[in-house]
Amino acid sequence: MKYKILENPNYEETYGLIEEGLRKKATILLFACCRVSYEGRALSELDYGERIIMMKPDGCFLIHQDNKVDPVNWQPPKSRPRAYIKDEILFLESHRRSPPERLEVEVRKVHYASYNLIEDYEELERAGYEKDMGDMIWEKPHIIEEGFRPNVREYATEHGFIDILGKDSEGNLMILELKARKAGVAAVKQIRRYLTDFENKENEEIKNPSEKQKIRGILVAPSIGDDALE
Repeated sequence: MKYKILENPNYEETYGLIEEGLRKKATILLFACCRVSYEGRALSELDYGERIIMMKPDGCFLIHQDNKVDPVNWQPPKSRPRAYIKDEILFLESHRRSPPERLEVEVRKVHYASYNLIEDYEELERAGYEKDMGDMIWEKPHIIEEGFRPNVREYATEHGFIDILGKDSEGNLMILELKARKAGVAAVKQIRRYLTDFENKENEEIKNPSEKQKIRGILVAPSIGDDALE
């Protein structure tokens, strides 16, 4: 099941949906009347009001009001969410160890609750920047490594277009994924899928079957996130 939706659920039904969504690493969305308290680098209280609560599988916890772009309260990736019931009241929490922070949401009434298993492996691309990176590599391939020879740009695969396909000085196939900004988990997963495309089936660029194991993937970006390194 890609998603699950409950309308006007009671606190037990909402708790069950949240627990199921957390187990499945889904994105959880609530439209609820709630009160919010925060302890950490400062202290804050937000009294009861109707808000959108979002819990993402990377640990992000967001509370939105009906105005402004930014959430009124939030916790960043790698925070640890949980739900519990106390005195027939549903509570949501998000904890962070460093720096120590705790966000608590007391839920009074839930109008709508859902979890959604989202598949999205793309990252926002800034027009021009990655093309400029590709142009530079094409003209000066040694900036990747000595002996690198680019052969094809925008090479089509089952999972998208490889930015640059080439070979190293020993004839090993090289797949380059270019990112104009900090690379995240999505970029790592994308290049892994490209590698799998070449490892699992014949390809016109691989004439000798023995070459199927000689495939290198290189992620080219100004920096990489800690979660992507893991």
